[in-house]
Amino acid sequence: MNPAGAMPGMPGGGGGGGAADIPDDKQNTDIERPETIPDHVQDTPDDGLYQRIVDSIREVYDPEIPVNVYDLGLIYHMEVHDDHSVDVLMTLTAPNCPAAGVLPGQVEDAVRETEGVESVNLEMTFEPPFSPQMMSEEARLELGFM
Repeated sequence: MNPAGAMPGMPGGGGGGGAADIPDDKQNTDIERPETIPDHVQDTPDDGLYQRIVDSIREVYDPEIPVNVYDLGLIYHMEVHDDHSVDVLMTLTAPNCPAAGVLPGQVEDAVRETEGVESVNLEMTFEPPFSPQMMSEEARLELGFM
């Protein structure tokens, strides 16, 4: 994996935005930070609720990149607890991504509105930084990286 930062020449890889509104407080986190690789390449639970959550997140698209945020590799980790609360650890293509003020809320809403979910704890991180290698094979194909 190449944690080289934002994708040069890709929309969403720079510009202004509300990154200052997103806390990056690693000391006060409740979500265990795994060796961070996107959720779509991790072994994921074979659980109906988990799959419904993934399907819901796949309905959220970066407004500047025609790929959903799950396959784009922005969801680093998800955990569904026995009480149906869900922890989501996500990133953006860059800390100053123009969609910083929108995408986290859209993902949180998508998870919360999934049938069976009781509550959502969404946290943002920029470690490791996003890179094109984090995209699913389908996303890289869609964007011409393959």
